Amino acid sequence: MINAFVIHHGRLQQVTCDHPSDLASVTPVWVDLHSESEEERRWVEEAYKVKLPSRDEVTDIEASARYYEDDDGVLHIRTDFLLDDEEQSRNVPVAFVVVKDLLISVHDEDLPVFRLVRMRARIRPGSVRDAMDVLLDLYSTDAEYSADSLEGVYAALEEVSKRVLGKNLTDADAAKALESIAAQEDLNGRIRRNVMDTRRAVSFLMRARMLKDEQYQEGKQIMRDIESLDNHTAYLFDKINFLMDATIGFININQNKIIKIFSVAAVAFLPPTLIASIYGMNFQMMPELAWEAGYPFAIGLMILSAIAPFLYFRHRGWLD
Repeated sequence: MINAFVIHHGRLQQVTCDHPSDLASVTPVWVDLHSESEEERRWVEEAYKVKLPSRDEVTDIEASARYYEDDDGVLHIRTDFLLDDEEQSRNVPVAFVVVKDLLISVHDEDLPVFRLVRMRARIRPGSVRDAMDVLLDLYSTDAEYSADSLEGVYAALEEVSKRVLGKNLTDADAAKALESIAAQEDLNGRIRRNVMDTRRAVSFLMRARMLKDEQYQEGKQIMRDIESLDNHTAYLFDKINFLMDATIGFININQNKIIKIFSVAAVAFLPPTLIASIYGMNFQMMPELAWEAGYPFAIGLMILSAIAPFLYFRHRGWLD
């Protein structure tokens, strides 16, 4: 799918291009390719005389392949954008090509950041004036989207804290808590990677002196926003580690309770076992041979010797 965006009365106006003539009839500042076909890629390459990166090149994480300017003055940028999905969060690679006053983006999944930029540019006149404005707006919105995802992590960990630090945490509750903690740790790590990648891209644009004075100031603001997000992700990692240790600690306590029951039972039944062993020797002088109440007396003695340790343990509070 090819979507071209032109500036009309200070706002971005979307034009869906289903034929090469649609590209020739407009002068866009942004052309967005989402899950495009090989034919659509060829339309864009022929219309703007540019070579688009292949899917293998989009996923290339080599540092030298992420930000560079070719011999024709075409700027190539490869950046990850966060997709915080309910089922599974992930980082989606996006390739940007800046040729003259045109920004071309190539990605396989529809991203919330792109939808939000399109919506804001339609309702805020003058917010976008050229291709670099669109690119910086995408990076700025990506930082905001990461901040929103961090708020979700905070809320999820707050719910986990209530369960873990509450009373009567069962093993089943602990298993659910560990599952939730692991999911939030994965999301927090992806957010940290995402903002790191955004910082690198914005830093490259600023160092390459490709931004106007106003755009340079906007880039500095994006860098400050990202720095604040780094502090939050570091704090969340500490909170996640604390909740993980606390949950595992409660699991160990529950297991120790089970082990304690077996330990108490083993100690309590040791005296009856000793008495039974002695009376089972059947020596001539043992009272049960000449005394009719000998065996009932031995059984009663065994019962009393088993009850006495339980009473002592309860008195010491070891059974609580």
